[in-house]
Order: sequence, then structure tokens, then C-alpha cells
Amino acid sequence: MNAPNQASDADIAAAVKALRAGELVAFPTETVYGLGADAGNPAALSRVYTAKGRPTDHPLILHLADVAELSRWVAELSAPTAMLVERLAQRFWPGPLTLVLPRAAEVSPVLTGGQTSIAVRVPSHPVAQRLLRAFGSGIAAPSANRYGRVSPTRAEHVREEFPAGAMILEGGDCEVGVESTILSLLETPPRILRPGLIGREQIEALIGPLADGSSQATPRVPGSTPQHYAPQTPVELVSADELDARIETCNASGEAVAVLARRPPETRLALACGATALHVHRWLQAPAASVAYAHDLYANLRSLDKENAARILIEQVPKSPEWDAVRDRLSRAAAR
Repeated sequence: MNAPNQASDADIAAAVKALRAGELVAFPTETVYGLGADAGNPAALSRVYTAKGRPTDHPLILHLADVAELSRWVAELSAPTAMLVERLAQRFWPGPLTLVLPRAAEVSPVLTGGQTSIAVRVPSHPVAQRLLRAFGSGIAAPSANRYGRVSPTRAEHVREEFPAGAMILEGGDCEVGVESTILSLLETPPRILRPGLIGREQIEALIGPLADGSSQATPRVPGSTPQHYAPQTPVELVSADELDARIETCNASGEAVAVLARRPPETRLALACGATALHVHRWLQAPAASVAYAHDLYANLRSLDKENAARILIEQVPKSPEWDAVRDRLSRAAAR
């Protein structure tokens, strides 16, 4: 018997039928909910771009049930690259790692945003695995939200984005909460194109040093635009030392603010005892640890976005490597 927040066998069968008919199906992965389409159906892939309002030159990530399915979608690899794929897959798949590889000639350019590369991963969420195995082929699935907005980590978030849209498979809260690490194997040495839960140190410990930054050979990948993962309410990143002063400035100008910080609000936020009271529409205290912070991040941003504040102030997070993925998402959410 399935848990109440997990898709039933009948749900999976209905989703497979919908995918084979060229329809869209939202489903959970361990990172975020994806908006899925048959990766071998260019018309269905086009519906994903239309539904999200996504530029057609932004590639979709291909989801597979197992690394054994890779050869259908990826061009023949050199021996060194094939060895890297094998080592990475053994260590991190199923899981939140996306590999960028040369695409097979027969793969539709609609899937790859017109590029000769393809982004592919094997998700670990049990509902995603059941769907992929029942479908028997690859499913293209960017995050199930409007382009550039906050990714969904719960089925209810998908319903908010597409109230009359795709079928949604239930899968509870996503375990990770931010998108997968994207690693390009098109260059030597490989290069991280988007940080995620799997960090640089973990990858380098397995395959050796990685390249820094980007290059002219870097392909387009999801979530790489300067502004992304953004709520409707403007976001501003503020250092911990300056947060209270920034709230006071907003108060003085009559701006209603919402706050996301790893510390609780100052006492004078609630009690004006000998100091100017700080007025915050809503203050959410985020977890202190990076993994828990990432898990809650998008749900917290969605919650604050509903407060009708003039802006969301977010306390900056540490600069240590384990915070790379969170810092990346916050900087793009705050870009204007």
C-alpha cells in the first residue's frame, strides 16, 4: 500500500498513458518536482517550453531509470570519458548529479536546446524511479514551475504554478530541495556548471581536479541565467551585521518587509524597550546547517512571497563550500 502522499500504481499507470499520448506529467525527484514529457517526442517537448514560458534554446534535463539506458541518448564516448561516467555513476547515481555529454545524432535538438550536448541524470526518488521504469524510456523534466521562478518542492507548489495544467504525481516533500549539480564532461578537466548538493570536493575526491569558472566551450545549462529561482517579490541579500539597520531603513521609508535569516529576530522586533521597534511583516528563521537550509529554501521563499511585502530581505549565508548551492540560488533570486 502506498503512503497517502505517494503515487499509487494506478497513478503511475495513468501517468505512463499520458506521457505516451504526448501529455505532460509533473513528478517528484529527490531535488525538486519536474515537469515531464516523453524525451523522444519533439511535440511533447515543445509543450514543456510553452507551459513554462521557457526559451527554446535552454536545454531540458533527460531523466533515466538506470545508467544502462545512456547509450541510446549519448554519442559514443572516448575511453577516458566513458571511465569517468562509470565512476561517477557508480558513486552518485541514482542521485542529484547531472552529467553533460555529447548527444547521439538521433536525439531531437528540441530536447537539447539546439546544442550537440545532452544533460542527463538518474533520479533516486522512488516515485520517479517507478515512473521511469514503467514508462520504459527517457523523460525530459525541467523544474515544474514558470520559467525563472521558484522551483517546487511539494505537489501543492506545482498546483500553484499550473492550476489547470499537467497531471501531478504525489511524492511528498523533496529530500534535497535544490536542483542537481551539473557537471560537464565535454572538457578536460571536467567543469561544474551548476552547484548542487554534491559538491566540488566530493567530485574531485573521485575523479581528480576540476576546471574553474566557465569557458567559451561551456554549454548552456538550466538555471544558469543571472536571474532565476526568483519569487515575484524583490529579494535583497543583506549581511548579518547590516540586517537590522536595513530593516530600519525600510521601516523609515514605509516599506513592508519579510525576512529570511538563520537567527531569530532581535528582541526589539517584538518589544520596543528603549530602542526603535523593528517592524517586519513576517520573519522566518531558516535552519543553521546548509543541507537543511537548502531543503527548506524554496518553500520558505514561496511562503514569504505570499506575504505581500515590498521586499524580502535575506541574511547572507556563509562562504564555505558546503553553502555553494544555496549561495548560487540566492544570488540569482536577488538579481534584478
